[in-house]
Amino acid sequence: MCWAIFCEFFVTVDTGLHYDRYLREVIDFLEKDQHFREKLHNTDMEDIKQGKLAKELDFVSHHVRTKLDELKRQEVSRLRTLIKAKQDIEGGNDMAVDHQALLKQFEYLNHMNPHTFEVEDLDRLIKSATKDLENFDKERHEEFKRYEMMKEHERREHLKTLDEEGRKKEEEHYEEMKKKHADHPKVNHPGSQDQLKEVWEEADGLDPEDFDPKTFFNLHDTNGDGFFDEQELEALFTKELEKIYDPTNEEDDMVEMEEERLRMREHVMNEVDANKDRLVSLDEFLIATKKKEFLEPDSWETLEQNQAYTEEEMREFEEHLAKQEEDLNLKAVDLQKQREELERQQEQLNAQKIQLQQAVEHMERLKKTEQPHEVHEVPQHEQALPPEHQPSPPDQEAPAAQNDIAQQDLSQGHPNQSQDGQPLLHDPNSVHGAPHMP
Repeated sequence: MCWAIFCEFFVTVDTGLHYDRYLREVIDFLEKDQHFREKLHNTDMEDIKQGKLAKELDFVSHHVRTKLDELKRQEVSRLRTLIKAKQDIEGGNDMAVDHQALLKQFEYLNHMNPHTFEVEDLDRLIKSATKDLENFDKERHEEFKRYEMMKEHERREHLKTLDEEGRKKEEEHYEEMKKKHADHPKVNHPGSQDQLKEVWEEADGLDPEDFDPKTFFNLHDTNGDGFFDEQELEALFTKELEKIYDPTNEEDDMVEMEEERLRMREHVMNEVDANKDRLVSLDEFLIATKKKEFLEPDSWETLEQNQAYTEEEMREFEEHLAKQEEDLNLKAVDLQKQREELERQQEQLNAQKIQLQQAVEHMERLKKTEQPHEVHEVPQHEQALPPEHQPSPPDQEAPAAQNDIAQQDLSQGHPNQSQDGQPLLHDPNSVHGAPHMP
């Protein structure tokens, strides 16, 4: 298979891989680069798997390379979000997350360089996609098995809720539906001449006597690439599936119809796809039409003839469900306790808020009702005297004493001389030359 077919397969087929979108976007942008597309148009798939694709990435235009860098950063961011969400679910909110270590589990990109898309990223993406698709059908079968066991578990649990008469009626109805579902026309062996001829006649409107394998292939190679991909093959089984399943019937489960389609496609791929590239070429198809299995096939056993699980698997499944239910109940109790504690804390906060508000209101009332300060009455001995009765300041007491001495000198007959013999000053404005008195 060349690169062009590889790209077409991954772009047109829903791979179901958790990195399907990233894969499709990378291929889409690589295909937009003309040089890259021309170089790899005829590149052998084995060369691609061996890493010979590496050097061609260096010729990609700057615009495409920049877009690839952006796609990788977005994918790394998505993975980190998934890691964080998983940790939150598992109850590790307080734990530090080592994203670099956890990103190792995603082998389809180089986690050591989360910023740019390099040669190693393209090699990892191709190798991981081809490897993971080999296990894709197996995982789908396991998912369908879990679906069937859950459906049976719910039926059994429902029976436990009924009385004896109700259980009997429910069991009778169940057996009746199983019988109606099994009552359908014969289903042709997928990929056999009878099956393809029926498509040739009913879907293509051609005479079954004129059946031609090459013409049939070209009619149903809807994209004209020279290969039957998985979707084109599954489309061939629609007529057979309509014999068994009708969406309007209570007894027919459309999930089971898709599982039947997958079983048919797997069978044809195993019989016809010689190089195991998940595509059927024209040559492979023509070779298969010459085999005995194509001309004289065995009868095809449908799902109702092949139960998807064993009773031992059913027992283990129910034990696992019981354990999950127990864990969920414990978590529910713990969450309820946390809720009650939060409610108690909220009540305390509300009470404190009310107390604080009441204190504020009390202070406001005090401010409004508080009386002005009283004026204290000054004692009588501290009251101010009239000017004429006020005592002289200290600096005026000395002149007063001097006046007393002067009066004494006058009485002693020394009008112009003080006690120490110094002459007294006379005020020119004084009357009759009397000494000046302040």
